[in-house]
Amino acid sequence: MQFQYCNPTRIVFGEGSIATLAELVAPGTRVLLLYGGGSIMRNGVHAQVRAALKHAEVVEFGGIEVNPRYETIVVAAEKARAAKTDLIIAVGGGSVADAAKFLSGIIHVQGDPWEQLRAGNWPEKIVPVGVVLTLPATGSESNAVSVISSSKHHLKYPFANEATRPRFAILDPSTMASLDERQRANGAVDAFTHVLEQYLVAPSNVPVQFGFSEALLQVLVEWGPVLVEKNTQEARENVMWAANQALNGLIGAGIKQDWSTHYIGHALTELYGVDHARSLTMIMPSLLRYKSKAKREMLARYGRRIWNIDDVDDARVAAKAIDLTEDFFRRMGLPVRLSELAPAKVSADDVVEHLERAMQTELGEAGDISGPQVRDIINHAA
Repeated sequence: MQFQYCNPTRIVFGEGSIATLAELVAPGTRVLLLYGGGSIMRNGVHAQVRAALKHAEVVEFGGIEVNPRYETIVVAAEKARAAKTDLIIAVGGGSVADAAKFLSGIIHVQGDPWEQLRAGNWPEKIVPVGVVLTLPATGSESNAVSVISSSKHHLKYPFANEATRPRFAILDPSTMASLDERQRANGAVDAFTHVLEQYLVAPSNVPVQFGFSEALLQVLVEWGPVLVEKNTQEARENVMWAANQALNGLIGAGIKQDWSTHYIGHALTELYGVDHARSLTMIMPSLLRYKSKAKREMLARYGRRIWNIDDVDDARVAAKAIDLTEDFFRRMGLPVRLSELAPAKVSADDVVEHLERAMQTELGEAGDISGPQVRDIINHAA
């Protein structure tokens, strides 16, 4: 087991924590406030943020999409340059946080930065980022990854740079009170799949990471449905914290991770406009069945420890665990078959072509999922 782990994001968690922006942001700081469709105006979050930043110089940029578009972020960069921005504060969910991190890397880049950043050539000067989280799902508020879509390049692609990891993240569960049922379900299930992509892999000597993953899965199985059905403060707190821990780097440390479901899901989102979480639930059960022999040992462990399956036969436990995972997705209100995208019809060839353009042609922890395997998985998911 070899890895390096450092997560310097300062987490401020709890009701009323937005007020701590007054302490986290120095007087006179030139802040670009980045947000999405405007829900923060209606639920009072915007007013709280502006009140806490009254000592700073704030300009705003709204309109970040649910799957953030490169072209929109380029426009935001122009505004940030003009304002001589010292700090970007993302107010919203993972999409706004992703956009802020990508934006932080292109403000001081000339020309079209897409290919430059895709090649890993990030500028030395990165504008720091902070996040006020309102929709837990991606863990983007304390990780270094941005998933960005581009109409120009016909691609949805993950970018990563440690320098863009947020300096601080404010997690106030009460901001989730106004989320609709679809958003709540998407967020909890997205976090659940993040854990599985790091847990249902080759067995290895990582008992801390696997044990922590199991704790997170148990929390999400227990509290995810409560969040969807009742939206209680307890459920908001537990899901918000679990979603953060699911993708802050800790449970994946020292593990050769999977992420094949996510890459295929990215293609579905870009090609068909399906919600990110729903793209995952339509693929993951079929992918797990397709890879069930290779993943049998961890699937059996997962079945016994998360779903309490009492059976000595690993193959039966693994199969039942996948069935119960699919049932959990359905109970959370998400689709599990590509046919549920109707009238849109998914083309396996188009999905594979997207993966090839993204240079994602050796997927899975073993790198053994390429074009032919993706076609089979798509057919199984139909």
